[in-house]
Amino acid sequence: MQSEYIEQRNGGYYVAGTRISLDSVVYAFNRGDSPERIHERYPLLGKPANVYGAIAFYLDHQAEIDDYLAASEREAQDLIGAPLSEVNPALWERLQQARIKIG
Repeated sequence: MQSEYIEQRNGGYYVAGTRISLDSVVYAFNRGDSPERIHERYPLLGKPANVYGAIAFYLDHQAEIDDYLAASEREAQDLIGAPLSEVNPALWERLQQARIKIG
């Protein structure tokens, strides 16, 4: 499952020609960020068409990508054994505050 805008490598999906994961674009898009905001946040994506292409790819393959993201989240959860909010509440709170400032 590849396109002009997305490539698979190292077990993940990336915006073609960049180190920016499709995950990053999808999470931002699902949070309600506009393509323009995503482009501002990730300038290494290059031209705005790359953001739109990544979003279009996601929408065309939404079920598969959502499954992939869910599996990645489960894998990460298995690695740490418990939610970060339980393992390190102070770090979790700092991350939440940083998200609020960025968002």
